[in-house]
Amino acid sequence: MISIVAGDTGEGKTRQLISMANKSVKTSKGNIVFIDKCKKYSYEINHKVRLINTGEFPLMNANEFYGFVCGILSEDHDIHEIYFDELLKLAKIDIDSVSSLIDKLKKVSDRYNVHFIISISCELKSLPEYLKEYLVA
Repeated sequence: MISIVAGDTGEGKTRQLISMANKSVKTSKGNIVFIDKCKKYSYEINHKVRLINTGEFPLMNANEFYGFVCGILSEDHDIHEIYFDELLKLAKIDIDSVSSLIDKLKKVSDRYNVHFIISISCELKSLPEYLKEYLVA
């Protein structure tokens, strides 16, 4: 399953993702991962959520990011949710080329029963049509 939280910069997407992850700790039967480009929010995210800072790894493009995510999943088969804060920045892609990555993540999600919750900085009116089916906020 894929869920997308989209909106323009400064509209509270990160705070919403943090809130969702923290609430999920109370109900999830599996492990939760929060992937960000820094550790700025490490004190706001519940200590039971594994925070991964991609700034510590030399990820250069969407393919490397995808491999990184698959590596995380291969290391822990109990992961039920992965939160991506600002996917476009994490994967170093633009909104026009995100479809390939979303398709790959969807296949992994379906195969391994992992819920990906993704924030994308993009005005809702500019969000590509194929992503609108995943919108939750």
